[in-house]
Amino acid sequence: MTIPLTINGTTHQIDLPEEVPLLWVLRDELGMTGTKFGCGVASCGACTVHIGGEAVRACQIAVADVWDEVTTIEGLGQPGNLHALQAAWVEHQVAQCGYCQSGQIMQAADLLSRTPNPTDQDIDDAMSGNLCRCGTYDRIRAAIKTAAATIQGA
Repeated sequence: MTIPLTINGTTHQIDLPEEVPLLWVLRDELGMTGTKFGCGVASCGACTVHIGGEAVRACQIAVADVWDEVTTIEGLGQPGNLHALQAAWVEHQVAQCGYCQSGQIMQAADLLSRTPNPTDQDIDDAMSGNLCRCGTYDRIRAAIKTAAATIQGA
């Protein structure tokens, strides 16, 4: 069965079994390796993407169950035109190993779309499902606050 899937504004025809996880479609079929495999059970957040603007774990969404357009880290911003979160991540030197960072940024983008001026508690609550082995949580929080101020034009 061929499944139409719109990712980062481009429609793809996916010819795979319906139960294949979106994560494997992105990485193996389409070569979009910014979305990472972490745990495979939606506990770490490394595979976070947006479907219809909502942060979801791509490892647990079957390709046939995708209900709206998918946005990956590759579609959030582009070289020379970074999303405010990506720029803030660079400014605050958030990444150490960097493995979890695309998922962190996608989760943070979802947060800022719903809560434009988040408190520390808002950030902690929204980001609690995204794990960082390097422990850069303080820098992540600072980067989210910087991005929120940038988006608001402060």
